[in-house]
Amino acid sequence: MKSPHRSLLLLMVALSPVSAFAHSAVEPAPRADQGWKDRQELLNKRAAEAGDKAQLIFIGDSITQGWEGEGKEVWAKYYAQRIAVNLGIGGDRTQHVLWRLDHGNLEGLKPRAAVVMIGTNNSNGEDNTVEQIADGVAAIVKQLREKLPQTKVLLLAIFPRSENPSPQRGKILQVNEIVQKLADDQNVFWIDFGYKFINRDGTIPHDLMPDYLHLSKRGYEIWAEAIEDKLSAVLGDTRVKAEQSGAGVSPAGLTGEWAWTMDTPNGTVTAPLILRQDGEKVTGKFRRDENRWLEIENGKVNGNEFSWIVKRDRPNGETMTYEMTGKIEGDTITAKARTTLDGNETLKEWTAKRK
Repeated sequence: MKSPHRSLLLLMVALSPVSAFAHSAVEPAPRADQGWKDRQELLNKRAAEAGDKAQLIFIGDSITQGWEGEGKEVWAKYYAQRIAVNLGIGGDRTQHVLWRLDHGNLEGLKPRAAVVMIGTNNSNGEDNTVEQIADGVAAIVKQLREKLPQTKVLLLAIFPRSENPSPQRGKILQVNEIVQKLADDQNVFWIDFGYKFINRDGTIPHDLMPDYLHLSKRGYEIWAEAIEDKLSAVLGDTRVKAEQSGAGVSPAGLTGEWAWTMDTPNGTVTAPLILRQDGEKVTGKFRRDENRWLEIENGKVNGNEFSWIVKRDRPNGETMTYEMTGKIEGDTITAKARTTLDGNETLKEWTAKRK
């Protein structure tokens, strides 16, 4: 028998003019700006055109939408042949995605997999708590399971943000700790590779996230490679291979502080080396002695191979030019330095370890 108090409570909720939703992160809502409306209309058109031919959908905010910008070449390699549909809109929060999924974004789609990464915009300031953001993500997963019961959900941890460790980054980590429990490894799969965007000192490298939020091309390569094993298994197709030239590259690239070592006639020399990678460009400096540094010139990187020039003044007034080439494998550099001394070409090997 139902309690009269419970019946009265249900009646009060039904008649109340206040929203029945607990908080904003779970209350489906559109956005008022025209740019958003135009993008929403475009996504609905994409869904209708792809229909049941689409094998894969990506759902999220500007980081997902960025597959059409910095990530377009990576998208073409990994997802074009899978007839993937990008359902990302910049600035969206969980509540906006909930509304979109009920208003055309899924119309006619029957994908085998849905990749979901959402929630970073809810983490701004005090707009939503950790628990509320987790509720919003959970509501999206629930909605997808109800609307697309045959679709496997690859739920991604919200990516880290901000150049240095921050309260907001900590907030995101707490959300991830909660929403990973949504995975059952049958219909919902949890994938967390946020650590790949972090240097050993906790900073985010500029070459992976130029504004410390949105990804570069290299960042999208890391994303694609990180989910490929699970994605190909879910789709039942052949795994797309990463570029061979990128094999072994540290997620942080060359950026960071290193200790370089070279054997010389006067014994082994070890000194600091500071590098900064920005896309395919490398800058930095070698420490010569306590008061002087040697600047790197014309630094370039392609995959895990690099080259640059370092110049050093000699006591007789001449300048020695070292042409350096090498490879980075994780936190280790192996390289060679070629120069001409008194008319004779010399080649020296050197190594470096990330601090």
